[in-house]
Parts: sequence; structure tokens; C-alpha cells
Amino acid sequence: MKSRIQTALVLGVLLGAGVAMAQGAAPAKVADTAKGKALVDAKGMTLYTFDRDSAGKSNCNGTCAQNWPPLLAGANAKASGDWSLVKRDDGSMQWAYKGKPLYTWVKDTKPGDVTGDGVNNIWHIAAP
Repeated sequence: MKSRIQTALVLGVLLGAGVAMAQGAAPAKVADTAKGKALVDAKGMTLYTFDRDSAGKSNCNGTCAQNWPPLLAGANAKASGDWSLVKRDDGSMQWAYKGKPLYTWVKDTKPGDVTGDGVNNIWHIAAP
């Protein structure tokens, strides 16, 4: 039950980000972290990029996406400026900033955490 509630809350936040972008607002904002300014999602969680992604394509699927949840876009989301959309292997749409798909990290437990920066030397804070 708890998992379903958490999933519903996450989907609501992600869909809200898609609606906001359709209305002209960016799907993420800039916040200060212990490692400097970073892009964060609607809940203030740090966003990351993955070195193994390529030219507007996410290469983080399956178990990877469970550990690094993608910043999903709502059905009405529209690309604008530095913000674009990439189609994931499962058909869902994911936000990208300057062509790089964005993710959160399951081990970040509160806004401002940056524990995903440098993981395996392939995950990095998404800088504005």
C-alpha cells in the first residue's frame, strides 16, 4: 500500500512538472547544494546526468532506472529553450536539459542531498 501511495505521489509531481512546462514554466529549478548550484525537481531533489546517455537518448533502463528514476514528462509537455524531451525505451517521455536526460538518485533522501554526484565516475549533478 505504501509503495502505491508513493508511486501515486511521484506520478502526481511528475505530471505536474509536465503541465507546468506546457504552460511555459521549466520542469526543474535551480537550488544551492553543498556542491554548488544544481537543477532540482519539484520536490527539491537534485537532478543528475549520466555519461552513458547519448545524443538525446536515455541509456538508463531497468534496474538502472529503478536506482536513478528519470524525470518523466507529462503527456502535454512541450520542449522549450534548453529543455527538450527524449523518448525512453518503455515509450515514456523524459525531460532533458541541454540534450542530457535528467534523473534523481534513490539514495538522496532529502532536498539538497547530492550523494549521487560522482557515482561510478559516470553520474554528475545537473548544473544550470
